[in-house]
Amino acid sequence: MAIIINLDVMMAKRKMSLNELSERVGITLSNLSILKNGRAKAVRIETLNAICKALDCQPGDILEYREGE
Repeated sequence: MAIIINLDVMMAKRKMSLNELSERVGITLSNLSILKNGRAKAVRIETLNAICKALDCQPGDILEYREGE
């Protein structure tokens, strides 16, 4: 099982750069990059909330569960 993070997809849909999202959310570029590239081991609910607010989306737009990955 695997949780896939589709942050890059939502950023592209909203035409938002990593720099702009970083400024809006208040998270460092390096931490957002780790999340965007799927290397994060955990995501704080507070962080997910801020990202969803900045991208005007739902958590399900960013997080996806895939069986067997």
